[in-house]
Amino acid sequence: MDIEVDGARVFAATGGRPFDPALPVTVFVHGAAFDHTVWKLQARYFAWHGGSVLAVDLPGHGLSEGPPRGSIPEMADWLVALLDAAGVGAANLVGHSMGALVALEAAARHGARVRRLALLGAAPAIPVNDLLLGKSAEDDHHALELLTGWGYGRRAHYGVHKMPGIWMTGGGLRTLERAAPGVLHTDLVATNDYRGGEAAAAAVGCPVLVVIGGRDLMTPAKRGHALAGMFADSSTVVLPSAGHIMLDEEPDATLDALRDFLGEAQ
Repeated sequence: MDIEVDGARVFAATGGRPFDPALPVTVFVHGAAFDHTVWKLQARYFAWHGGSVLAVDLPGHGLSEGPPRGSIPEMADWLVALLDAAGVGAANLVGHSMGALVALEAAARHGARVRRLALLGAAPAIPVNDLLLGKSAEDDHHALELLTGWGYGRRAHYGVHKMPGIWMTGGGLRTLERAAPGVLHTDLVATNDYRGGEAAAAAVGCPVLVVIGGRDLMTPAKRGHALAGMFADSSTVVLPSAGHIMLDEEPDATLDALRDFLGEAQ
C-alpha cells in the first residue's frame, strides 16, 4: 500500500488484507537499515485477526522514497504524520531497536495517538559501537557483517531455523544489503545520538510491553528491564535464547507476546 506523507511516497505492507482505518490499527516500525519485511509473520497475523496493519518502510528504506530522517524525534513526528495520511486517529505502535525508540518517542510526544506500545530489543539509550559507526560511514560491507554478527543470538549463527535450508543470519544480511548507500549510517547516528529515552518513558501514559532477548548483545537484558521499570504501566516478556533480532530468531514467541498484549486492544 502506497501512502503520501509530506509529499513523498511511502510504502506500508498491510498483511495481505486491505487496510481499513476503522478497525484497530497496529503500526510496525523496523530497525536500522531494515524494512517492512522483518514483520512478515506478526503483521500478517494481526491483519487476519480483526485488525488493520501498517508495516511501514521508513523514509529512504525499502520501497519508501527518501531521504531518511536524521533523528529519532524527526522519525517520531513523521510516524504521526503517517497516521494522519492514513486516516488513523490512534493506533498500537510496535517497534524494534531503532524503531522501538521511534515508537517510544512518538508515544511520548503524541500520547493521544497511541493506544498501546510494544518495544522489542529496546533500552533507554542504544549506544552504537565506534567501529560499526565508522564502517557504516564508509558504506563498508563489514558494517553489515558486524550488525548481523552482533544482532543475532549465538544459536542463530548455527542454524536452528524452523524451515530446513533457511539460513537465518544470511537472510538478515541480505535484507541489510538492500538498503541504499548511507541509510545504515544515518540510522546508526540517529540511534546513537538519542538521549531522550528516560524522559520519554516518563511521559508515556498507555500500557507498554517490553520484549527482551536474553542473549541480546546490542540492548542487553538488564537495559531492557531498566526501560520497563520507567513506565507507569508496563509488562515484560523475556525470550531466553533470543538475541537482538528476536522477531526473526523467535518469530512465534514474539508473536505470542504481541498477541497476548495487543489482543486486549483488538
